[in-house]
Amino acid sequence: MSLTQKGSRHIVVEGVTYRWLVRSKPTYCQGLTWGSASFAVELENSGQSTLVVTLDVPRPDNWVGEQGLAITPSLVSQAIKQALERGWKPETKGSAYELALSVAHLS
Repeated sequence: MSLTQKGSRHIVVEGVTYRWLVRSKPTYCQGLTWGSASFAVELENSGQSTLVVTLDVPRPDNWVGEQGLAITPSLVSQAIKQALERGWKPETKGSAYELALSVAHLS
């Protein structure tokens, strides 16, 4: 799985450049707050393994008006660091690495 270039953003974490992407529109479940906010990350040049991060909060653009959380570069950086600590190997070809994060535990 590879991220699309369109709409993706660059971020440097500990000297390594990654691309990250938040889906432009919520899915049906995310729109109704049945699903959580999420984003994907991969290495800038040779992304072999994609990191898929799911948060325990709704998207801010949900359709029911529930307060959500904007996904910021700071949050993405923290997620990348946690995924690397937990064993994500972005340079190794393989399935997407899924990481579920609680926003309350992020510093």
